[in-house]
Amino acid sequence: MKYKRDKIVLRNNMGKIIAVANQKGGVGKTTTALNLAASLGVLEYKTLLVDADPQANCTSGIGFDPKNVTTSIYECMINEIPADQAILKTETPNLFLLPSHLDLVGAEIELINHPNREKIMHQVLDSIRDKYDFIIIDCSPSLGLITVNALTASDGVLVPVQCEYFALEGLGKLLNTIKIVQKRLNPEMIIEGILLTMYDTRLRLSNQVVAEVNRHFQDIVFETIIHRNTRLGEAPSFGKPAILYDADSTGAVNYLNLARELLQRNDATRIPQANKIVS
Repeated sequence: MKYKRDKIVLRNNMGKIIAVANQKGGVGKTTTALNLAASLGVLEYKTLLVDADPQANCTSGIGFDPKNVTTSIYECMINEIPADQAILKTETPNLFLLPSHLDLVGAEIELINHPNREKIMHQVLDSIRDKYDFIIIDCSPSLGLITVNALTASDGVLVPVQCEYFALEGLGKLLNTIKIVQKRLNPEMIIEGILLTMYDTRLRLSNQVVAEVNRHFQDIVFETIIHRNTRLGEAPSFGKPAILYDADSTGAVNYLNLARELLQRNDATRIPQANKIVS
């Protein structure tokens, strides 16, 4: 099957919502969500990073202690707290955070009997999407109800795939889930692209994985490749995205290039300030 990439079609200057998803752990999903969002912010696009993972790694990686978070995506989804009351301003220019909390792990059980349970996050984000140019959702490493909520709320999904053995393991299952969500819940969602991560120039295997992914998925694969980089691993421990921790590092440059490629792919232009609601 040949995979083709479509452009995200948006409604009247609404911000683009992109879920970063892969049920396989350790593929650079949170690193991608955090650093892509930060790069878009540095490029002067008002961006909201939504931490939809109970591990709250995006929340801590951007400089907030999840233990001190009193209002999170959990309260927005379960207690119907307006998202504006939970959003935090970060140190990164133009970047805001809707944080997560460990409580989110119980949300799937609490929502099980809720009508339209797959569309709760859509309702949360739809009320604020006109305030942002981009909303980037970091999904949990699973295909549970919270991830389905994120996909249902999104215009597109970005899939990180590591340049390692078993790179394609589970990818078919994720693509099948995406097709189900498209068919039943969100027909306008597209696969924004597959992103190759953890590329090591010293390893023949990395080149083999790049070739294999490009052969299978063709033009939906991003040209930008994220290299293995020590700075990317260090930055979260300082509560900073790579571009603030070390702007000249390979990882920071890679994610800045990814942000530019994302903008080019969708002919994105800034939302006029007059059409935004100032938060």
